[in-house]
Amino acid sequence: MSKEVLHMVQRMDRNDLDLQMAMQCAPVFGGLKVSNLLIVDSGSRSRVLQNLKDSPISHITLSEYRGKITMLLYREQELKDYFKSRRVKNLLRFLGYEDVPFWELMMEFRRKFQAYQKGTGEFPHEMGIFLGYPVEDVAGFIRHCGQNSLCTGYWKVYRDSKEKKSLFERFEKEEEKMVRYVCGGGSIRRMAL
Repeated sequence: MSKEVLHMVQRMDRNDLDLQMAMQCAPVFGGLKVSNLLIVDSGSRSRVLQNLKDSPISHITLSEYRGKITMLLYREQELKDYFKSRRVKNLLRFLGYEDVPFWELMMEFRRKFQAYQKGTGEFPHEMGIFLGYPVEDVAGFIRHCGQNSLCTGYWKVYRDSKEKKSLFERFEKEEEKMVRYVCGGGSIRRMAL
């Protein structure tokens, strides 16, 4: 994030929901990424849903825990298409997922995510798949136990680092654009449409 945009953020209320959504999910709103986690105060749920109303962004609440709500915001058709990839299906099968309809995959991931949060399950490494990360990087993370990555940005990269760094730069530019928009008085609701 540029110094100018960082200064803008520092002057704003960091609990401002539109700012939180811009900072956490700009690549999804900008159409550069299929999904992202949004973690905000539990009391913000209705405003998040209002911001997403009539937008191309879908959501699922993964958990509400310790005063925070964790939602997966996603572009449904793009995420469904990603899940149809043979490599993604194989990795999900390896991680214990059945070949079931999209919504059942989402429900199973939510169950595993909640179990992990409550300390009754292991970290769901498939989160990278649900976040639309390149399957080779998710598999590399699992294979190398999170070590030996080529670089780190929005995720740990295990192949094609030059291409992924370029993608991370695009994500960052989109975040800066959205933060500027929100700091200038714009709303996520309008941006999400």
